[in-house]
Amino acid sequence: MSPHSTDQRYFERQIVYARPIIIFLAILALFEQAPAQEVRRPIAFMVAYLFLALLVVRLERALRSRAWHLPLACDLLALAFFLYLSPSSVPVWFPYLFICYAAGIRWGFDGALPLAGLLALGLVLFTIHSGEVKLMRVVGWLAITGGTFAGGAGLAFLGDLSRRFATQNAMSVEQGLAESLRQLLEELALAFSADEALLLYRDTDLERIFLWRLKVGESERLIPETLPLSRADGFLLDDLEATLCWNSLGGRGTGFGWDRRDGRPLKNLPRIPGPTQTELKIRSLMTVAFDQGGVPVGRFFLLNGRKGNKAFDKADLAWLERIAYHISPSLENVFLLRHLRARAIEAERSRISRDLHDGILQTLLSVEIQLDVLRRRVPAAPEQAISGLANLQQTVRNEGAELRHMVTDLRPLRVQSADLVDLMRGFAERYRNESTLALDLLIDSAELQSPDRICREIFQIYREALNNIKKHAKASHVVVKLSQDESRITLVVDDNGEGFSFAGKFTGDELDRLRLGPISIKERTRTVGGVLTIESNPGHGARLTIEIPLA
Repeated sequence: MSPHSTDQRYFERQIVYARPIIIFLAILALFEQAPAQEVRRPIAFMVAYLFLALLVVRLERALRSRAWHLPLACDLLALAFFLYLSPSSVPVWFPYLFICYAAGIRWGFDGALPLAGLLALGLVLFTIHSGEVKLMRVVGWLAITGGTFAGGAGLAFLGDLSRRFATQNAMSVEQGLAESLRQLLEELALAFSADEALLLYRDTDLERIFLWRLKVGESERLIPETLPLSRADGFLLDDLEATLCWNSLGGRGTGFGWDRRDGRPLKNLPRIPGPTQTELKIRSLMTVAFDQGGVPVGRFFLLNGRKGNKAFDKADLAWLERIAYHISPSLENVFLLRHLRARAIEAERSRISRDLHDGILQTLLSVEIQLDVLRRRVPAAPEQAISGLANLQQTVRNEGAELRHMVTDLRPLRVQSADLVDLMRGFAERYRNESTLALDLLIDSAELQSPDRICREIFQIYREALNNIKKHAKASHVVVKLSQDESRITLVVDDNGEGFSFAGKFTGDELDRLRLGPISIKERTRTVGGVLTIESNPGHGARLTIEIPLA
């Protein structure tokens, strides 16, 4: 698995800034190792390469939005030419170690190791050829080769370690909650040689505790257990500020811990209740809390260390605490996305329930009443019964068409940037045919360049807003405007209907506090980082504006 693009750019930036520093050190080594006459050509070359490295720094800043960097092949060619020009091998060591480190970041340790070996061998052969190693024995040559190779391999390993650290510890929202947590718990268990890793999260809105458990070697999708808040003392220890380790739970037990706020040792260590110890088969444990919004909301547990009889120590516990501190923002993002999705699903279910209740269910109730009336009229007025049945048949046909449209709207959409305009125009044409409203769709650009996720939410908001106007606004005219500039995409829906129950101009957050406005549209806008504004004039219509930044 390769690092995420953000981490890769960060490491490339490290390489870009390290290159001129290394070149400068090599120039200083040239002045130190050889007379002035012998270093003119190599210094001229290295000064030129230093200017190129500084130019790369400037270009990296200017092209920050692109994954641009100087290929490693250029550094290899520069090293070879410098090796040819340099009167001594000592200055060559600096670019050699830099290349090993850069190769470790870009190719990993396995890819950088052969390169480090070949370059080390070349450096030693150059040293022998230049006469710097005169009467040394073969063992001495091997020692120089091994030492050079070890230095390069060590730098390659450090580069690969940084690369793997970003890969293993990054928590991406795009992976989803289950996969992100599975990856995180697996890495924690392996890093601390524990049999099992747990994460507990207390959701105050749902008044539940969610427990994710992962045993080393398992690869199944993580499905959380849900527990009542009454189990909080068993799992959250009644003290979320305690950083705690128990190496033995039998009898009085052996353990240590501190208050994470000030680092003071805990005099009375919280204990795991006996039933919980039995349920989880705990022999030893380490546990630390993590925050959400600056408030502790859950805990990590590492159970039953596997390093023979070696106990967890204070360094292990402090390391786990630092890890929890650094990944708390990522966890908060993942749980926040989960919460937003849950609210969006709840709002969508409420909308579907409301549409069914106000639409087809009311119609079916009306049909049932009219059928009962017609059944009684058939003997006395058959012609009126036939006419009534014809009207009911048309009503059922209309409701069937409406139900088909509802089912179609519930299907998942795959909206891409290139398709958004065509989809909006197609829906507008169908909307005009199925209602008496006049709809004007104004799109500034025929080719919108926006992420597919934003385009999908824009279309869903557009469709839901028009359906709401058709059902509730009693409008005769709707104007929809879609525009985009370099920084944002804007959707405006303006109708001349009855408007909302409130008067004035409000943002989405203000509508939340007042418990007003379309819930689903507010949630969809937030998921893409947009800003919703609704301006309502009861009896004279409403205007809905969505602005979504593209940065």
